[in-house]
Parts: sequence; structure tokens; C-alpha cells
Amino acid sequence: MVKRILFVCHGNICRSPMAEFIMKALVKSRGVEDEYYIESAAVSSEEIGSHIYPPARRCLSQHGVWFDPDKTARKVQPSDYSRFDRLVCMDSSNVRRLLSITGGDPDGKVHLMMSYAGEGRDVADPWYTGDFETAFQDILRACESMLV
Repeated sequence: MVKRILFVCHGNICRSPMAEFIMKALVKSRGVEDEYYIESAAVSSEEIGSHIYPPARRCLSQHGVWFDPDKTARKVQPSDYSRFDRLVCMDSSNVRRLLSITGGDPDGKVHLMMSYAGEGRDVADPWYTGDFETAFQDILRACESMLV
């Protein structure tokens, strides 16, 4: 059975697309890409149609992580709750907004990204911090833990 994961952040131009392509790279490197379906989306509509933010693109490239240059931001839809097995949010604000969009989490599918790394904290938003490397390392660690 294919595991369907949706990574979620505020605008879908930094953290969630980084997570999408980091996770895709990890499953490919382990030869299990046929076992996963991975996407990313936003809880806001501010960046709909925008490409991955250039500093996020640079960070992925510096780490040798392939990304789709045509990837554009999209907003989470209520139907995404039934389409995905896990909806993984970058921060607690994303969780609150996602639950508002989906109408709750009756099946326990919504998780905070860093909970996979055993931490109950947010992945700091590099849009504000400018620290894409720390976001990358946090996301990588959590994604690797997801695959254990």
C-alpha cells in the first residue's frame, strides 16, 4: 500500500516544498519511491502559483537534492484530508490553520514535522529567519526518522 504524505507550511514556497523534495530524494535513495506519494501545500493563499523561493532552491541544490523547477504553490483543500495518510505541518500555526481547513483531525493524520525527530517544536520559517540551512537540517532529520 502506498503511503501518501502531504507536507504543509504557510505559503508552500520554502519549508513544505523543501520537505517534499528531501523526502522524495530519501525514498528514491532507498529504492522505495514506489511505496510513497508525496506532495506539499500551503495553509494560506498568499503564494498560490509562486515557484519555490530562490534561497530554498539554492539550499536544495547545494545539498544535491533534485526539485521540480515547475513546482508552484497550492493551497490545502478539504479533500486533501481524505487523499493523504499523513499531513505533516512545519509549525503549530500551520496545524491550527490546517484543522480549520479540513474540519478537524478525526483520524489522527495531522502531525508536527519535528515530532518525527522526537521534538515538539516548530521548524523555524526561513522566510523570516533567513536561515535555510537550519530549516533544511531539521527537515532532513525529521524525514529520515519518518522512514525508520
